[in-house]
Amino acid sequence: MGRFKKAYLDLLNRTLNPLTLRAAKRGRGPFSLVRHVGRKSGRTFETPLILAGDPLGGGFLVAELTYGDQVNWYRNVVAGGGQIVHRGRTYRIVSVETIPAEEGLRAFGGPRSAILRLLRRHDFRRLDVELVPDAAP
Repeated sequence: MGRFKKAYLDLLNRTLNPLTLRAAKRGRGPFSLVRHVGRKSGRTFETPLILAGDPLGGGFLVAELTYGDQVNWYRNVVAGGGQIVHRGRTYRIVSVETIPAEEGLRAFGGPRSAILRLLRRHDFRRLDVELVPDAAP
């Protein structure tokens, strides 16, 4: 990873992520929360994301990998699973699958899809999930 990209991601971690984490935990706004365990550290992390889909209706959510497939949350989920807190409910990630860009864009729909197209985003993952009964968000 280049020096500029690493510095940019570090800045996001210190500034924007704390704000979006609070929104995700409250089930407000467009943010969901991904809980994952570090591959090396064994620590639990929480990462805010904007996801598309209806986990209750279809059993899956769609993630757009803005920073590629080498980001820690994604690598941790692929290696060891994780959970998603989406609109106040907790789901266990059952599987992760690469999907075609058109399918990912359709999942986001409307204005979000148009923005993703303008930004030339094409890296999407389908996250199959199961509701965790009685889990605290």
